[in-house]
Amino acid sequence: MKTLAGKIAVITGSGRDTGIGKGIAMAFADAGCNVVISDIGVAKDHRFDESHIGTTDEMNAIVQEAKDKGVDAIAIACDVRRESEVKNLISSTVEHFGAIDIMVNNAGIGYLMEPLVEFKEESWDAVLEVNLKGAFLCTKHSAINMIAKGNGGRIINIASQAAKSGFPFAAAYTASKHGMIGLTRSNAVELGEHKITVNAVCPNHITTGLGQWQNEFFSEKMGMNYDDYIQGIRDRVPLGRVGLVDDIAKACIFLASDQADYITGEALNVSGGEEMH
Repeated sequence: MKTLAGKIAVITGSGRDTGIGKGIAMAFADAGCNVVISDIGVAKDHRFDESHIGTTDEMNAIVQEAKDKGVDAIAIACDVRRESEVKNLISSTVEHFGAIDIMVNNAGIGYLMEPLVEFKEESWDAVLEVNLKGAFLCTKHSAINMIAKGNGGRIINIASQAAKSGFPFAAAYTASKHGMIGLTRSNAVELGEHKITVNAVCPNHITTGLGQWQNEFFSEKMGMNYDDYIQGIRDRVPLGRVGLVDDIAKACIFLASDQADYITGEALNVSGGEEMH
């Protein structure tokens, strides 16, 4: 979209090669946006090992892909659980580009799944801190800058079908995504006077690297053959297929564009009709 050319977009959780965050970042780059690729960068402990995070090397490779599209791009490591690191993410973006126009809160944990009666407190805390507290901190500090600049802005939260419906083994994930919708609505009310829109995108299942892990986890827990489990997803979707990263990226581009000027506080289902409320 021509209206996005030259805008500055920050996408958290965008440092994994096959992830939703990278797909969103590439879509913004295709639209002419300069992009900030951000992820945790280094493994922290068993909850944040290299199989689930975007490493510094991956981030730098994605930056080069964006630059190959003719836009400017930088990588900034950020643990969204830490306010000091979020402040650095925003200040470093502004130092390099002069502003921030679009914040996409995509960083999230979708791989700490346990039965309710076995759910560990440390797992609960990790999921809520990344998925919900992280979105709060990134929204807060990007909004501070957007308000100071006086040019409005766009904040887009990547929620989930789990923001609307419950799922087994996912108490923390489901609670965090329901909470993200509340955060979206509250922030939309407060920031509207500053011409900052705040919306959420709610995908159904998408088979990224994380999605592959989820497929294996749930098919095993449900005692199903893997292929039968995937077919079951297709059968539940009126449009007859699983979601694609590109589906989510397109929704983000729309919400960031001038065509969505009068849309705020919404939780947009992008689920092929599987989720209709």
